[in-house]
Amino acid sequence: MASRGAEELKTFMRNWAAEFAARPDMPLDELRRMFEHWGDVTAEPGGVDSSEVDAAGVPALWATPKGCAQDRVVLCLHGGGYVTASMYTHRKVYGHLAKAIGCRAVIPHYRRAPEYVHPAPVNDAAAVYKWLLDQGIAPSHLALTGDSAGGALAITTLLRARELNLPMAAATMPLSPWVDMEIKGDSLTTNCEKDVLVRKEVVEVMAATFLGEGGNRQDPLANPLYAELKGLAPVYIQVGGDETLLDDSRRLADRARAAGIEVKLDVFPEMQHVFQFAAGYAPEADDAIHKLADWVRPKLGLR
Repeated sequence: MASRGAEELKTFMRNWAAEFAARPDMPLDELRRMFEHWGDVTAEPGGVDSSEVDAAGVPALWATPKGCAQDRVVLCLHGGGYVTASMYTHRKVYGHLAKAIGCRAVIPHYRRAPEYVHPAPVNDAAAVYKWLLDQGIAPSHLALTGDSAGGALAITTLLRARELNLPMAAATMPLSPWVDMEIKGDSLTTNCEKDVLVRKEVVEVMAATFLGEGGNRQDPLANPLYAELKGLAPVYIQVGGDETLLDDSRRLADRARAAGIEVKLDVFPEMQHVFQFAAGYAPEADDAIHKLADWVRPKLGLR
């Protein structure tokens, strides 16, 4: 049975879904203001300082735990369908992750659709990746993570970095990744009654908004299910068992394994989309974050 904290997250998301249903033509600025409350469901991590930085022209936020390894960094890419959310909405959840790992986290505020369509987000994320390398962070000391749309960016940023002949990071950790721009997963139907927030029709709108008019839904930098994944960093995917996007994670894991990549996939029963946001309130979220930390620390050379 899901914990009280996980049920509170579910109620929060259900209220969002009700607001969407009641106001399908909600102006974009109001939608973004609503999503700025995403971090309300996350407890303060404590002992984590934050500061803003210009990362090669991309606004970003450092989350720096007290006493952490300064030369290890996790590049954290926020979700929000490439349309909403920000470095501020994800400050606390990625602060929890950085604290559990014992390293710094940097959270870029990449350009969002519809003002900036694909490939603007992946180009911004890759620019921050290069900036970290230019700051002296060794690729073996650099990992990526991201949630939902940011989970896709946790893969496509590495693909773009490879195109730029940049060295490969040590690891990547997509959380509930939304990778399928063709919206084909069976779980969109089979989990429709369990997922309280993510609906096929909403994903369709976000995909069209992100790609722009005439956008290619099979572009590997937008849909990594079509990418050549061979040679990418080891991957640890986490996803909720009740998500409509569950099959995105399963298919991404299958594609990565077929490419010879080290892959770990954890499906958390009864959990919703990006349930890690309940960190500090739900034991399931805290457990997931500690599993991420335990997996990635040795890959970063940390004990």
